[in-house]
Amino acid sequence: MAQRSISGTRLRRELSVWEAIGLSLALMAPSMAANINPQGTAGTVGRAVPLAFALATVGVLLIAYTFVRLSQRFNHAGSVYGFVGATLGPRAGVVAGWSLLGTYIFYGVVTSTAAGIFGAAALDTLGIWSNQPSWAGFAVGAVALLGVLALAVAPVRGGTRVLLTIEVATVALILVVSVIILARLATGTAPGGRGVDFSVFTVAPGTEVSAVFLGVVFGFLSFAGFEAAATLGEEAKDPRRSIPRAILGTAIFGGIYFVFVTAVEVMGFGTDDAGVAAFIASSSLLGDLGSQYVAAWVGDLITVGAAVSAFGCALACAVGAARMLFALSRDGIGPAAFAEISPARATPTRATAAVVAVMYVIIAITWFVLGGEPFALFVASGTIGTLILLVVYALATVGAARLLFFSGRREVAVWEVVVPALALVLIGYTLFRNVAPYPEGAAGVYPLVSAAWILVGVVAVLVLPGAARRAGQRLTANEGLG
Repeated sequence: MAQRSISGTRLRRELSVWEAIGLSLALMAPSMAANINPQGTAGTVGRAVPLAFALATVGVLLIAYTFVRLSQRFNHAGSVYGFVGATLGPRAGVVAGWSLLGTYIFYGVVTSTAAGIFGAAALDTLGIWSNQPSWAGFAVGAVALLGVLALAVAPVRGGTRVLLTIEVATVALILVVSVIILARLATGTAPGGRGVDFSVFTVAPGTEVSAVFLGVVFGFLSFAGFEAAATLGEEAKDPRRSIPRAILGTAIFGGIYFVFVTAVEVMGFGTDDAGVAAFIASSSLLGDLGSQYVAAWVGDLITVGAAVSAFGCALACAVGAARMLFALSRDGIGPAAFAEISPARATPTRATAAVVAVMYVIIAITWFVLGGEPFALFVASGTIGTLILLVVYALATVGAARLLFFSGRREVAVWEVVVPALALVLIGYTLFRNVAPYPEGAAGVYPLVSAAWILVGVVAVLVLPGAARRAGQRLTANEGLG
């Protein structure tokens, strides 16, 4: 095999901690998540949605410990591919990298579809496209994905700044509306005579612990992607400081944000049975509340903001997936063409085009072959991507525990071993709650697709052991992994 030029396979170190935060924040998409995910939590814990998100925050911080400790030692474009490969061996690293690539691709489908759904709703509300067909969300999402491709192949600094700007603006709007709602609740001017009610931090009588933890699962899934800054390990100016700060900062912010916003949302709808029912049935939580508590145009603006947030998240997914495919291909696991860096853009343009093309294929099959609906694809891809991601988190956590406590080079306090141990318990139970009892109907396909994607990576390293060994050698030789 011909040697690849170093200049053609090296990324530029030019990103600040804020630009790394931009990728994690955009992929976590807190503005979009706050409009959708709390409804799943309310279905199991009722009014206690903020309590579930507070408990989920604790769990996410346990997972964040793994990524902070690993990124303090290693910096690699493949994120968990590099982390797991350096701690558990090249075969496990390839499986982890392939799995995370799948998560980013499926999340790209989720978020581009969400951009289509919210975008189509905004076009309908504004009277630009009324009487829409059922496939309107697919059409708008396809256009959004073209925009994702255009930005994802641009110099990464510009892309991450766009991500940060989009998400900060949308989150700021949501926080302003939430403060206004809270003020009306506190001053007794809220619709229906509603007021501040701290019962949202307690469960209703008769609610079982298992139901509470199932609600925590939905909160935990809202944080998915907080670790995305790790894929910029080879592009940050000071990766062993900026990447850990970006990951931990995003997790802490997400926890504070979700607890506050969900508390306002539940109190805004009402904590009684009727209020919880309306909460669950809402098509846009903050959009509906903005219309009720502020003005109709505010609700419309939040819907547009949710579409833009979803677009930013899709862009982050494409950026993360492209870096993963680039890293795998650079080490001989994928086609050599995907390991090339554009001299003009300093980004892996071919790898980016490839991952976006796969997203288009998934959408096209659902739209034209299966005749599915946009929201059904949103749910399916989100579930599949999350189940794969939980396996990735488990591999990274085991790798971190082995490195920190069982390698003979312990550099942290012994008591810290409890952190990855608790994280593994949380991950294991979260996976269990997603497959037991086994879902019926179309939902029963989701775990199978997730397992099939991971199995492809496992089979590849078993069938091609030489490629895995060569990948391990190149992985060790790369910057930060020696």
